[in-house]
Amino acid sequence: MNFDYSDEQQQLADSLQKYLTQNYSFEQRKAILNSATGTSDAVWTTFAEMGLTSIALPEADGGFGGGAVDLMAAMEACGEALVVEPLLDTVGLAGRLLARCGSAAQRAAWMPGLIDGAVKLAFAGLEPGRRYDLAPATTTATPEGPGWVLSGTKCVVVGAPTATRLIVSAAAPQGASLFLVDPAAAGVALNPSRTVDGLRVADITFTGVVVGADALLGAAGGAQAAIDEAHDFATALLCADAVGAMKSACDATLDYIKQRKQFGVAIGSFQVLQHRMVEMVICTEQARSLAIKAASTVDHASDPAERARVVSAAKVKVADAARQVSQEAVQLHGGMGMTEELKVSHTFRRLTMAQQRFGDADHHLERYASLT
Repeated sequence: MNFDYSDEQQQLADSLQKYLTQNYSFEQRKAILNSATGTSDAVWTTFAEMGLTSIALPEADGGFGGGAVDLMAAMEACGEALVVEPLLDTVGLAGRLLARCGSAAQRAAWMPGLIDGAVKLAFAGLEPGRRYDLAPATTTATPEGPGWVLSGTKCVVVGAPTATRLIVSAAAPQGASLFLVDPAAAGVALNPSRTVDGLRVADITFTGVVVGADALLGAAGGAQAAIDEAHDFATALLCADAVGAMKSACDATLDYIKQRKQFGVAIGSFQVLQHRMVEMVICTEQARSLAIKAASTVDHASDPAERARVVSAAKVKVADAARQVSQEAVQLHGGMGMTEELKVSHTFRRLTMAQQRFGDADHHLERYASLT
């Protein structure tokens, strides 16, 4: 298979990288992290204007009809700049579910806002004590009159504090179902917090939340396959984001060892450190190849088991590479590698979080084995 981006994909990546270089410096990112919302509306609007919010959405809904490989080019640049705006979760996960499960009326109501940046979505899927299990169990949807009543708790919902709408998975009598829920609705309580890498998340409690029949996305009980597919789509994009962060770690470390001197010479001249740098670059390139393979498989595989197998293989390798590259970057920087003032410490946190999101290496290794 071809491991190079097309001309159009490379142009998108180059344009985004140029914008981020000029408008998303490390200091600017820190200011965004410390703001009230932890994200920048101006950056999000620019992302929408560049087409990032629409590139992977269906043409029938106003998108460009691209896939994971198209969005991967952008995600790699976002990972390199440590972007905290919820592009992955709003477009790659929640937007994917809306596109797959939403009725024509629901897509007409929400897709235009998602595309132009006015709407942010967050997927509330994980439940306390159930680790990476995507099948809703403790969050329930009970039919009542023409609508539904939702009860339960979701945890670590990325982007929830700034979301316009939540897409909530719940166990209905018919099976796994998805609902569009207003985060300001009666009975919805958000407990916001931050992840180790600074993303804004929330644990959400639903206490007798009444929603109308029009809140149901797709058929009751028919959501599990879509949830699994969107999760694999998002995992492939997360791998691309991690590859970008690894590239950032490699570049920063190479610059540092060229400048840092011991015994009157740059430590980058020491052969043992050169070997360690080479290993970091090799890990990054191997991870990138598997990330592209995962994205391509998500776009083209007709067999869900094959898609899941390739995505899990990529996630295992990317998680291992992320651990090795991030730890080496910190060690080669010495004690200052963990200081708040240095970008490499934030990259370390980003890659630590990437190892855990959407299933850690042990989870995906087990899933891969079960499908082989």
